[in-house]
Amino acid sequence: MFGRFIESVAVARIIALALIFFALFVRVADPIPVQLVRNLTFDSFQRILPRTPEALPVAIIDIDDASIAEIGQWPWPRTRFAEMIDTLTSYGAVAIAFDVIFAEPDRLSPKAVAIDNEALPRGVSQALSQLPDNDDVLAEAFQRARVIVGQTSVRSAFHRATQSAEVQDVPHATMGPPPDGFILELPDLVQNLSVLEDAAAGRGMFSIRPDPDGVYRNLPMVMRAEGHLRLALAPEMLRVATGGAPFVLRSNEAGVDGVVLARQFVQTSADGTVRPYLTRSRQDRFIPAADVLNGTLKPAQVSGKLLFFGTSAVGLGDYRATPFGVSVPGVELHAQLLENLLTNTLLQRPNYAISVELTVTFLLCLLFVIVTPIMNAKFLAASSVAFLVTCGWGSFLLFQNERILLDASFPIVSALATIIFMSTTNYMREEKRRRDIRSAFGHYVSEDLVDAISDNPDGLQLGGETRELTLLFSDVRGFTPIAESFRDNPAGLTRLMNTFLNLQSNAILNERGTIDKFMGDAVMAFWNAPLPHEDHVRAACRAALLMRDGVEALNAKRQKEAQDTGTVFMEIRFGIGIATGSCMVGNMGSDTRFDYTAMGDPVNLASRLEGQSSTYGKTVIVAAETARRVGDEFALLELDLVRLKGKRQAEHIFALLGTSELRKNAPFQQIWSRNAEMLHAYRSREWQTAKNLLAVMAKLNADHDFGLDRHLANYRERIDAFEMAPPPDDWDGVHDATSK
Repeated sequence: MFGRFIESVAVARIIALALIFFALFVRVADPIPVQLVRNLTFDSFQRILPRTPEALPVAIIDIDDASIAEIGQWPWPRTRFAEMIDTLTSYGAVAIAFDVIFAEPDRLSPKAVAIDNEALPRGVSQALSQLPDNDDVLAEAFQRARVIVGQTSVRSAFHRATQSAEVQDVPHATMGPPPDGFILELPDLVQNLSVLEDAAAGRGMFSIRPDPDGVYRNLPMVMRAEGHLRLALAPEMLRVATGGAPFVLRSNEAGVDGVVLARQFVQTSADGTVRPYLTRSRQDRFIPAADVLNGTLKPAQVSGKLLFFGTSAVGLGDYRATPFGVSVPGVELHAQLLENLLTNTLLQRPNYAISVELTVTFLLCLLFVIVTPIMNAKFLAASSVAFLVTCGWGSFLLFQNERILLDASFPIVSALATIIFMSTTNYMREEKRRRDIRSAFGHYVSEDLVDAISDNPDGLQLGGETRELTLLFSDVRGFTPIAESFRDNPAGLTRLMNTFLNLQSNAILNERGTIDKFMGDAVMAFWNAPLPHEDHVRAACRAALLMRDGVEALNAKRQKEAQDTGTVFMEIRFGIGIATGSCMVGNMGSDTRFDYTAMGDPVNLASRLEGQSSTYGKTVIVAAETARRVGDEFALLELDLVRLKGKRQAEHIFALLGTSELRKNAPFQQIWSRNAEMLHAYRSREWQTAKNLLAVMAKLNADHDFGLDRHLANYRERIDAFEMAPPPDDWDGVHDATSK
């Protein structure tokens, strides 16, 4: 047996090792689901610990909804932008970058207005044509300031065809091999008007792309558009603001290494992107554009600052999803990237990250492959939680203290998968052991009890607990004549009794009862132990009716077989007693031999009630407490107030005739009412009234076959006897049973 255990563990470990190497391959391939989980982990870090806002020289001139409402419909005349640039420059702004593109001539230029409005007086039209072009006015404002124009890329043949201006390079140098196949390649370059491009101090790309889940986490530092290297808008502003020196692109065989910019080296991913460490969106970054135009702007708000022109107007649709789970204006991402560059707070994803993650994944998984089959379950759970929490906490501490992103999600998920796999194999071995137990004992005790034993072997000891149970006793009446009819065919008798007991057992087990024991042709069962059963009283009643109906069907089948073969048919008649109450249930017996059984007064009561079934001519008799608990859900008919043999206290007993369907039946309602009236008259010594009611009941019984012949005969005989010899004055209506 130990050898089989070792063999099964070895096979499980080999499979687990193969799965570990498969997991490592998946991590190297890095499919989108793996990326998504990793990104969501890093997003959660930023949500828990966002970057602390600082007083930085970065602000956004915001074309917001309020500004559009005040200044007028978008797009505004470019003279408005010229006016704002002059104002901001006079207030001491260091540089101004546009997250807006001016790719088409301004339709609001005076000459364009004159052309579009032919109905204008000739003199007015000529006067308008002689006024300066709005784009020229804007270009002149550019020349009076440090302005970085924004450029973008679209996949559109129209834009490519309309770009007639020559592409101007941004001053740069390269170190290392060409980063072809790594750097972000943009197929088209959409520029501003030539007059604006020529007047600008810098040109930056504001094209950014989301991750596969639509969240903007990685922003490009450098990219290539139509073969020309370009910095993104924020780093280009930094380059211009610090003197306009060329930037340097460093690359190696693994792709882009980083960018030298403003006398600092900014490390990037292989594709030239960086991951900004974000704050939550802050309103104090934004200055409404209307404030610049209407004179409410204070010089201190922009003096010495790097300004972005952008929009938060809802109608202009420039919103981007962020790791915080909310969308922000796209211009704010550029501003936050610039803040990261100024404070050196970019999040780092070092080149060795994947090697560390693969190593941690392998070691964690290997550890659990080794220890899971041999470790105590509680210790395994505790140590697993400790290891995995340590792994996740270490990843978070690296983020908190060093801004390094090392992914703990893949090692944790892989380790959990390993634990689950190894635990599953352990569970399967344990289940096989339990099946062996069930196979060995399932023929002798109830399945619920076998499950309880296999789940808790410590329960195999003497003792028990007090619990409310519903007890059922069943026994064949007149078994001797049946046995005699099989005198020459004992095998046939065995088959018949096995069929009968199977019907009894299946009915009990179908209602989740526990079969305590078989005593020859008798069965004892109970409900609500060893497993709790909230509906145990009704379940016992349902089982009794199933037993009754099953035996009736068996008798009908046997009767037909007897007719066909010309043999004598002996009907199987049996009785059932049901009682509910508090019992002691558990393992009873000696230290070497014990049974799981129940003891208590309800046990004796159920047994006595089964014995009365022949006296009252009904198959199922239930005690008063059982009848009270099932309420209106079954067809119950009170039989008597009887003092059972061996008991001092009288008990109301009831016949269980059927389900609620029968109870709602009009004839049953009638006979139930007459029976109640008859019992009242009988106990009140009103003999003639009782006899009259018995006659009415006899008619109802004959018409609807309620099987109450014996019940009615009992009371007729008693009344006849009492009429001849009245009961004593202290008679309380109780009938003393003379047999068990």
